[in-house]
Amino acid sequence: MANKEMKRKKRSSSSSRKVKGLGLHVIPFSEVQYLSITDRIKKILKLILGNKIVILQGRLKVEEEIRLIEDTMAMVDHIKSFRGIELAVIEPSLNDSGIMAKMKQGIANRLSGNTGALTIIGPASIVKEIKKDPKKLEVMLG
Repeated sequence: MANKEMKRKKRSSSSSRKVKGLGLHVIPFSEVQYLSITDRIKKILKLILGNKIVILQGRLKVEEEIRLIEDTMAMVDHIKSFRGIELAVIEPSLNDSGIMAKMKQGIANRLSGNTGALTIIGPASIVKEIKKDPKKLEVMLG
């Protein structure tokens, strides 16, 4: 009987093994709220170069996304094992809301940095594809 329990424990512990080289890093908006564009991008790229998938509360500004992509493209040429990033944003849908609710949400987004959104950024060597549909994101690892 004890032998069976030991086998069962071995199986359960081996099935919960950590995927080597993979990590998730959640960044709350408050952590990057007052950082400059350069510092935000550095923080994100440092995590991605460490093989971490970044989940950012809120979304990057357009200028920040452009800068992130530019910096990433420059790094692809200079870092041998770096193949780029995958990036996607999911935001709450306001299609069913009235005009007043949309206006309130728009004002709140401007003031708070659109913290209702989630931005997923990961190294292309780990994140093979991000499928986006209006209500969910699927992150395919490989």
